[in-house]
Amino acid sequence: MKDRIGQKVPSVTFPVLENGNWKAVTSDDLFKGKTVVLFALPGAFTPTCSSTHLPRYNELAPVFKENGVDDIICLSVNDPFVMNEWKKDLHADNITLIPDGNGEFSEGMGMLVNKSEIGFGKRSWRYSMLVKDGVVEQQFIEHEEPGDPFKVSDADTMLNYINKDAAEKPFATVFSKPGCPFCVKAKELLVEKGIEFEEIELGKGISNRSLRAVSGQLTWPQVYIAGEHIGGSEELAAYFK
Repeated sequence: MKDRIGQKVPSVTFPVLENGNWKAVTSDDLFKGKTVVLFALPGAFTPTCSSTHLPRYNELAPVFKENGVDDIICLSVNDPFVMNEWKKDLHADNITLIPDGNGEFSEGMGMLVNKSEIGFGKRSWRYSMLVKDGVVEQQFIEHEEPGDPFKVSDADTMLNYINKDAAEKPFATVFSKPGCPFCVKAKELLVEKGIEFEEIELGKGISNRSLRAVSGQLTWPQVYIAGEHIGGSEELAAYFK
């Protein structure tokens, strides 16, 4: 596997599906006049791709944007239907998923490999690259070894290349209860401070017993930031002071 640093990306037209309508997206549409991070992987819904590779890029997307990246593209030799469903399944709203269904882009990059031994046919090798105005500035290619190596094409390696001092923003989890004014107050405060959060509501996969088992508390909300238990809305306000 040879890198293409200093070379232009292949000129390809991708058939994609947007809101049920077919659309032709070209390499120029994706890369021209932009700074783009692209990571390619063997297949949608496969274990490493679904558990680690794509989710981490999705998590770090705001940090990439702060450091001059206009878009993050996930490319795989899959059809548009599969890629769209995978994006929904992983809630990957920060990533542009591109279906290289015919393998043209992967082949042009010299990254199309034969995985017939596991029934995949031709797929993309796993790699990532930083592309500026259609030209590859940096590329991280997984070493050629058996299996599905995943050591250098990850999001943290790419972010470290772009800016070794880049810091990930804290992420919060809010255990809440419908109709709880203190929960609303806590969420508004997190939004005000620019902290992304995930809300887990009572009755949607969690009970009072589970809340007590996790937090040791029975009052709502219970807020965690970067794994640290903050507490309710008053404790959250004090935390930010």
